[in-house]
Amino acid sequence: MQSFDKLLANNKKWAADHVRADPEFFTRLMNIQRPEFLWIGCSDSRVPANEITGTNPGEVFVHRNIANMVVHTDLNMLSVLQYAVQVLKVKHVIVCGHYGCGGVKAAVSQQNFGLINKWLRNIKDVYYYHKDELNALPQEDSRVDRLIELNVQEQVMNLAKTSIIQMAWREDNRPTLHGWVYRLSDGILHTLIKMDPGTKVDPIYEYK
Repeated sequence: MQSFDKLLANNKKWAADHVRADPEFFTRLMNIQRPEFLWIGCSDSRVPANEITGTNPGEVFVHRNIANMVVHTDLNMLSVLQYAVQVLKVKHVIVCGHYGCGGVKAAVSQQNFGLINKWLRNIKDVYYYHKDELNALPQEDSRVDRLIELNVQEQVMNLAKTSIIQMAWREDNRPTLHGWVYRLSDGILHTLIKMDPGTKVDPIYEYK
């Protein structure tokens, strides 16, 4: 059996197991989608949102990209955000990074990665904003770990700067924004930042 055939076989077993445990599972899932959470995470295959949070299909709306970025020119991410906030009316938006992130490690190097340089530039900017703190750390691993944390915090701030979030805060007093980081070595999530609805941002980023 080839590797992709195994995926298809696993899918059939997974579906059958769910039907045995709950005959109405897929009927219920097909007819409704009311997730409470939007998850903006890294594309890293070791950090699947449903698995590490113990949630079922239908409970978390997910967007993933390299290094869990919230970039104001990324129409894909912004479309997901708008749909989650305005249509699904999620109560929480979570940006989740992880220690050992290859995207962040690549960003702190001077290696030319081609097209991805444009994406990594956003992480390099985070390093630049916090270079005094980062450069004061004695070891490279410590600097990378701290940059991973700072990057999550910056992406949460980027969410707060969008008109999508500000409108929902003003009109519906939601969603709460969260910044988390996941440790691969023990599987535990840690909270870095939380922004309640209505949290003030610099006036230059405010929309009326």
